[in-house]
Amino acid sequence: MATGATLDWPYYKLFDQLGRYLVCYMLIHNYYAWHEGGGPAPTLAALQRASGASPRHTAGFVAALKAGRLVEVETDSADRRATLLRPTPLVIAEIGRSLRLFMAAADRIEGRCPGRAGELADPDRLGGLISRSAAYVLANGTLLHAFPAVLHFTLRDCGYPLLAAVVGSHYAETVEGVPPAVSLGRRALAERFTVSPAHVGSLFTQAEARGWFAVAPGGRLAVMGEAFLAEFERWAAWQMVHVEQLWEPETPA
Repeated sequence: MATGATLDWPYYKLFDQLGRYLVCYMLIHNYYAWHEGGGPAPTLAALQRASGASPRHTAGFVAALKAGRLVEVETDSADRRATLLRPTPLVIAEIGRSLRLFMAAADRIEGRCPGRAGELADPDRLGGLISRSAAYVLANGTLLHAFPAVLHFTLRDCGYPLLAAVVGSHYAETVEGVPPAVSLGRRALAERFTVSPAHVGSLFTQAEARGWFAVAPGGRLAVMGEAFLAEFERWAAWQMVHVEQLWEPETPA
């Protein structure tokens, strides 16, 4: 998650804040719930009911996605008056990146080779997984609110990738064989996540004030709070359980 997105600016910023992410998450859910049978047509009106954002905000965001060619429109063969919203593979890959990486982690723990994460390179396989994840959220509630510190970061622009960079830095220093950490310098993170150094500094200040972690002036992780790390690890474990429960073997052609 800390390596940066595969999408170039300004597309990256479209997804790395929880409200915008959820609109895309539900857009993907609506399309695949309909495409795989049983769901209502994935129209803008259906998305406005499911997204959790205001109808005006949802419509404006979808217009931006269309302008960026990240969402395509098609006609419903059953109702020529309906305009359907179809997510592109780029959107599916970016919104599903965290789920795919948690599946890759579960593959390593379970010793699966080949693993399941490789199958999620297919946009339709990943789109179906995202759709089932969203259906779980609609039926049972958000996955995030039981983890308030993680939630805090997801509500900020690029907060979740920055959180991943910080935790990755801690593991790089304390766990043998972990890949090298990315630099936690404010300017380096700002360039990586296409935000301002001041925004990175604000997130660091908030984290230090809450006792979560502290980053020294040179970009070195100086303190990692035990309770904060334990919450992140519970979140990660729950995400792996979540994707494992949602897995459906591919149906032979």
